[in-house]
Amino acid sequence: MGKLDHKVAVVTGGAKGLGQAMAVAFAKEGATVIAADMGELTYTEKNVFGYNLNVTDVAGVQAFYDAVIAKYGKVDILVNNAGITKDSMTRKMTDEQWDAVINVNLKGVFNMTRLFGPLMEVNGYGSIINISSVVGVFGNIGQANYAATKAGVIGLTMTWAKEFARKGANVRVNAIAPGYIMTDILKTIPQELLDEFAKLTMLKRLGQPEEIASVALFLASDDASYITGQTINANGGMRL
Repeated sequence: MGKLDHKVAVVTGGAKGLGQAMAVAFAKEGATVIAADMGELTYTEKNVFGYNLNVTDVAGVQAFYDAVIAKYGKVDILVNNAGITKDSMTRKMTDEQWDAVINVNLKGVFNMTRLFGPLMEVNGYGSIINISSVVGVFGNIGQANYAATKAGVIGLTMTWAKEFARKGANVRVNAIAPGYIMTDILKTIPQELLDEFAKLTMLKRLGQPEEIASVALFLASDDASYITGQTINANGGMRL
């Protein structure tokens, strides 16, 4: 028996990195997973299905929602993971850099949740997991746009935990704030800089996508049945 048997999960940003790791973890525990992304989705798991989606496209998100509900009738788990970075010092940050990050990382989360959250409320059950960041907790030089969105995600998490459970529905909403995780983005960074990042953590190492996926699996499952409105800082004890 898997922890997510008979569950239907949607994971945005599912083409690679954290999204892919979470989709695989959920599938291994029995969930039917719809992995949504603008990039190519390649999975060997028979219960993971790819869907091309731009979370900033309101009409596209509505069409995605309609297609998922028409096929599966419900969604038990929503992971809002899709996100981008366009870093710059504030004095040099362009409107395009600001707007692009806000639209994907914050409005995209809103676009998804304003459809799937109320559905979970009506169905009386659900787990929403929003992917924030250590940067959303501590801030970071050159990432004003990214930090603003990831802090905003934490605010949305606490708000939705109250909204969707206010009539007694068993809908839980939590966030994960990962530290520096070895995804493709970090693989382009020189090793000496990665070593400096690792020194900022109490564990003296960077994280792996599977370690964040394990936290998401916990929050998605009934093991976390009494946890809502929380942000789990999975950062190795990082100090920025």
